[in-house]
Amino acid sequence: MLTYNIRGENIEVTPAIREHLEKKVGKLERYFNETPDANVHVNLKVYHDKTTKVEVTIPMPHIVLRAEERHEDMYAGIDLIIDKLERQIRKHKTKINRKIRENGSPKEFFANMGGTKAAQLQEDEEEMEVVRTKQFNLKPMDSEEAILQMNLLGHSFFIYTDAESNATNIVYKRRDGKYGLIETN
Repeated sequence: MLTYNIRGENIEVTPAIREHLEKKVGKLERYFNETPDANVHVNLKVYHDKTTKVEVTIPMPHIVLRAEERHEDMYAGIDLIIDKLERQIRKHKTKINRKIRENGSPKEFFANMGGTKAAQLQEDEEEMEVVRTKQFNLKPMDSEEAILQMNLLGHSFFIYTDAESNATNIVYKRRDGKYGLIETN
């Protein structure tokens, strides 16, 4: 059973919004053999320019489904989120089915997705194909130098070895134009 935790920032979560969200997210249950016991975390935010952001996170035993969407219309954003989550489920199902074919394992996480065409599954497999591999040495540096390197390369992220901790870290450019840092242990 899905349990909903809906939070609004700069917006009141009305019964109509709650009902629409629960109805749309509830449709995802058809992809599972058994209805999962999961908490659905939803964050709704309205910005000063009247655009909205919808974030949905569904942590489950073998996968975390997460998507976010910015849109002028919150209801349209919710619909787009559901499309993204369905794509994630199809990709995961394709990956599991491939492992089952290769290993002969009978364990399945998802039910038959009735009506899904083989062409769609083939397309999902192709989307996950690695088309290019790069290798490079990680130079010890601090986060500021890593950001400069990232900007010089024109990339949205940069992996480096932290000079102080000797750990592998990642800097990335956020949608708001600021920078984020992912530290590893």
